[in-house]
Amino acid sequence: MAITEVVDRPIEPMGNINPDVAPLTEKENTFNPRHHSSEQTTDNKSANVSDTEVTNEKPGKGPAFVGEMEEVEMDEEPHVDPFVPFDDLPEERHWLVTFRAMLTGCICGALVNSSNLYLGLKTGWTFGASLFGSIVGFSVLKSLAKALPENFPILGGSFGPRENNIVQTAATASGGLASVFISGIPALYQLNLLKTPQEDFWRLVSLTIVGGYFGFFFATPLRKFFIIYVARELRLIFPTPSATAMTIRSMHAAATGEMIAKLKMKALSISFSAAFLLRVVSQYAPGILWDWHIFTWFFIWGNYNNGAIVVENWNWLIEFTPAFIGCGVLVGMNTAFSFFGGSVIAWAIIGPTLVHYGAAFGEQVDPEDPKWNRYISYAGMTGDAASKVAPSPRFWMLWPGVLLMIVVSFTELALQYKVFVYVSKAVFRGSCNAMNNLMKTMKRESPWLEKNGKQQASDMVQDSAADHELIKWWMWFPALLLCIICCCVVLGVEFEMPVGMSLLSVFLAFFFSFLAVQCAGVTDITPLTAASKASQIVLGGATKGEHWKVPHAQRLNLLGGSLASIGANQASDLVGDFRVGFLLRTSPQQQFLAQGIGTIVSVFMAPALFMLFAKAYPCIVDLDETLQANCPFSAPSVSAWRAVTVAITDPEFPVPTSSGIFSIIFSIFGAIMVIIRHYAYTGKWAKYRVYHPNMMCIGLAFVLPQTVYGTAMVMGAVPAYFWAKRAPKHFDIYGYAVAAGLIAGEGIGGVINAIFQIAGIAGPSPYGTNIACPYNSC
Repeated sequence: MAITEVVDRPIEPMGNINPDVAPLTEKENTFNPRHHSSEQTTDNKSANVSDTEVTNEKPGKGPAFVGEMEEVEMDEEPHVDPFVPFDDLPEERHWLVTFRAMLTGCICGALVNSSNLYLGLKTGWTFGASLFGSIVGFSVLKSLAKALPENFPILGGSFGPRENNIVQTAATASGGLASVFISGIPALYQLNLLKTPQEDFWRLVSLTIVGGYFGFFFATPLRKFFIIYVARELRLIFPTPSATAMTIRSMHAAATGEMIAKLKMKALSISFSAAFLLRVVSQYAPGILWDWHIFTWFFIWGNYNNGAIVVENWNWLIEFTPAFIGCGVLVGMNTAFSFFGGSVIAWAIIGPTLVHYGAAFGEQVDPEDPKWNRYISYAGMTGDAASKVAPSPRFWMLWPGVLLMIVVSFTELALQYKVFVYVSKAVFRGSCNAMNNLMKTMKRESPWLEKNGKQQASDMVQDSAADHELIKWWMWFPALLLCIICCCVVLGVEFEMPVGMSLLSVFLAFFFSFLAVQCAGVTDITPLTAASKASQIVLGGATKGEHWKVPHAQRLNLLGGSLASIGANQASDLVGDFRVGFLLRTSPQQQFLAQGIGTIVSVFMAPALFMLFAKAYPCIVDLDETLQANCPFSAPSVSAWRAVTVAITDPEFPVPTSSGIFSIIFSIFGAIMVIIRHYAYTGKWAKYRVYHPNMMCIGLAFVLPQTVYGTAMVMGAVPAYFWAKRAPKHFDIYGYAVAAGLIAGEGIGGVINAIFQIAGIAGPSPYGTNIACPYNSC
């Protein structure tokens, strides 16, 4: 599964991190022959890619930063050349887009989509479906192929790696589009710019259709450019898709691969079931089974008359959240401790200091209760608590957290400047080549175009697909034009966006989709934070020039940013699928069909799930103080999007002065830290890079008022570290599976809880108990 970064970034179970809250942990190159043989490619820690580097180390040297384009000896052995498809795969049937493959893939994607809505609204992190779909698909369909006769209708027949790729492709396509429903769309409702999710359901569906299929059709020509044309020249490895391809290959390679896959599936099933049951059952006694308010217990045992309540006021407790314990297993010590450290800085140091000096204020939960009149909330986001007058600590720290994440994301992007230069040259060369070929058809010649359009033979990548398997221009280009027209129509008719603004939004979506695929290929990180926030800033400047009313300007700002986010996310995911297919020699046309069918599922699934959660928990879309008091969803991505929109469009700058000054200083510090991580750790200092704090995670901790997620990640990361150190082979087999099961289990359990909430059978009210909770409320 993948974290999406605010926070618009995903974690990929299997150790490959990909949040919109970017963990930015480093990954070794999947294909590095010094670290991995072909039999070791299922290693859960096989790739640790930072937002700015691919660590291919040479003896006596530090890591080779992608931005520096250092030569990497990746072709030492033919079977580990990342730009040559695998040649040891078994033969398969010609037609791979089978009913069983599409059904299994879409179910896997739907599970991930459901899980992502729940977890994303909790913390802004989402999880990709690629590796999850690969392993679950193998376990299900391999067993089915053995149990049924070869000629059994629909479900029978042998099952090979390319059909497994189709399962994974369908899972990725159907598991997408959740990120916009944990960020921009809820922000529209919180600012009262739309009606209700129930009334707006078909408007939301129309937006996801045009956005999702825009990303789908735009991703199609990018296959040839990024995977064939410039892949070797720019070392575009696509770490997570490459790991997925090698995982599929290893599972189908021999009997041992099948046995290991069964062990993984068994571990995944057990951890999924345990997490699912805990999430559903714990709602009836949250103070015992889910949240341990240890300082509340001390306060009660002290006859409601000691200082332990002060610690409780700042939300320091332990939560047994399987999903984020699983995240800790995947992301490792650096990300987990960076997140936890950010919580300590924000909610144990800066927050209490602000209150002490009168720069921020809390609110008594019940001033009239003699036992609990010292119980104070510091997380207010309505009324004076969300203003310069009497800001809450949460509102005060929202701004430095958001600005830090934006600046860090843009700094990471800027440090890839050499890659952007190389890509620009490649685009120019490709344009010259295309124009030269066109002139040749007209029996004309241009020596200048011939010279500038020529690519070095050493940089060429041989496409594994036959000509009849390639996606022709007429299959995608007319549909892409139709999508652009539909974008303008939908945004104009449904959301009152002028055609000019719609076209600007589409252009930004084009640009950032291209940028997102490039960054994902190099670093395994989709820069959705940079893409969406840059789009918001550009659109904010455009709307100010039109002098529209603030609500209208805010609506256009959020919709434009959402379209850029949808396009960039969908395009990078689907190009990653093409990379898997390239390595496995899967027909691009058949992948194209699977992506199109899977996207149909996601464009209806994501809005429907959002409507479900919004109905069960109105606090997601309504900032009413009463609803927010006991809201189980912090939705940090929503807060970040809303904050940027308000800051850009509000005539009165809403940021407290002290918060604004600190935000600037803090973000400059964050940018410097990123630059230090990029350039300083070379030679003898390279070994200290793993201790460098992850500034994106620290910024997220400022936006998220709950400290439990950082604590839970540490609870997962520390045991996983010692597990991997003491029994690496055991961890390779079970580590990902256990983590993925914990993540998916809690997510699906959260969906069931939402259904129970609507049905009126949820806990702890009307059924269950709040015993061991502060103020008798969890």
